[in-house]
Amino acid sequence: MLLGLVVNAQVPSNHQQDLYQIIDEVSAARIESDVRKLAGFGTRNTFSDTLSDTRGIGAARRWIKAEFDKISADCGGCLEVFYQKDLVTTDMGSRVPKDAYVVNVVAIQRGTSNPNDMVMMSGDIDSRASDTMDYTTDAPGANDNASGMAGTLEAARVLSKRKFKNSIVYVGLSGEEQGLFGGKGLAEYAKIKQWNVIGFLNNDMIGNIEGVDGVIDNREFRIFSEPTDPTETDRQRNGRRFYGGEVDGISRQLARYIHKTVKTYMPEMKPMMIYRLDRFGRGGHHRPFADLGFPGIRIMEAHENYTQQHQDIRSENGVNYGDVVEHVNFPYARKLTAVNAINLAQLAWAPTRPQNVKIGGIVEADAKLKWDLVDGAVGYKIYWRDTTSPTWDHSRYVGNVTEFTLKEIVIDNSFFGVASVGKDGIESMVSFPSGIFR
Repeated sequence: MLLGLVVNAQVPSNHQQDLYQIIDEVSAARIESDVRKLAGFGTRNTFSDTLSDTRGIGAARRWIKAEFDKISADCGGCLEVFYQKDLVTTDMGSRVPKDAYVVNVVAIQRGTSNPNDMVMMSGDIDSRASDTMDYTTDAPGANDNASGMAGTLEAARVLSKRKFKNSIVYVGLSGEEQGLFGGKGLAEYAKIKQWNVIGFLNNDMIGNIEGVDGVIDNREFRIFSEPTDPTETDRQRNGRRFYGGEVDGISRQLARYIHKTVKTYMPEMKPMMIYRLDRFGRGGHHRPFADLGFPGIRIMEAHENYTQQHQDIRSENGVNYGDVVEHVNFPYARKLTAVNAINLAQLAWAPTRPQNVKIGGIVEADAKLKWDLVDGAVGYKIYWRDTTSPTWDHSRYVGNVTEFTLKEIVIDNSFFGVASVGKDGIESMVSFPSGIFR
């Protein structure tokens, strides 16, 4: 009887099995078609033409909205598609050449149980030439960031065929090159609407495999996440000196979740967790979400080529500059789109992560944890790792309880966290303890 229970426990649930199907359904051909369409608008600079049907950001965002509308029609109206916009003026930054509306395109696939719990994927609509103030010169932005926008559309096509407990939000953001204005506007919109953002996955450049460093690799990719929460208080910051957690903010937990999912379902891929908000001294649209206390990470290629981003199209000294379609590797963009899709699916199927996790066991032989009950969870899993390890390496399923003692595991030598588990075996992100008890 015991052997039978063990065998049954190893059989994947329907949702877990479906993750492989999601990977297979992502189409490189559809991504290529979308990248070519977006690059064909000439320039998508945030301040470019908004009236033309063939050129400029206006034409691009109308086409994106029309694509989301088509996807919604194919799934019986399952997407709420709308524009979200904010006025940006010249006094708001040195990269704003004129007053204009920064317009995002948003498509919400509402969850069946928790419609206000949102997991989000974004690509950027806008592109730029060498001079970010130049909004007339051709700037096809094939990789930066038609690739991320095309991936977001493709994820919507695949996942809209399915039902989820939590909501999925697919977004095209504008104003990234001028100061992350689109992400800032949408993050503030989410705060006003009181969305519970489970995770924000920013996709910015997911199509290049040939780096300026000479490395060619179609399996490596980077997950950028900052170590701690920018919204933490002085008391929380001071507490880390005594209790740890220097690399355990909510965005870092999201990065670990993605890393684990990829290692489980796409083991051929090589995810790299980068312990930094973004590239050195640079930024992306996940930052405004993290600034407001939401988990936010950036997924992107591992090997950038700087001659093919933020460059006018030209040839100099035998080097071809410019972000053109010919430099995009569509099978690779398909893989990174699949990375997003399976993580969106898992987080949308999973219970929310445990709240109010507390840890005890100071000067004792055992580590103790307790947490609040999570609606929809059938049990919980405690994770722990060596303090120098980047990943959660050990775990124990402890059943449907809200406190547990790990016998003979000393609190001093490890970091700990708790995840909630649904009846289908899908897990939430890990929650790091937010307090202690004795």
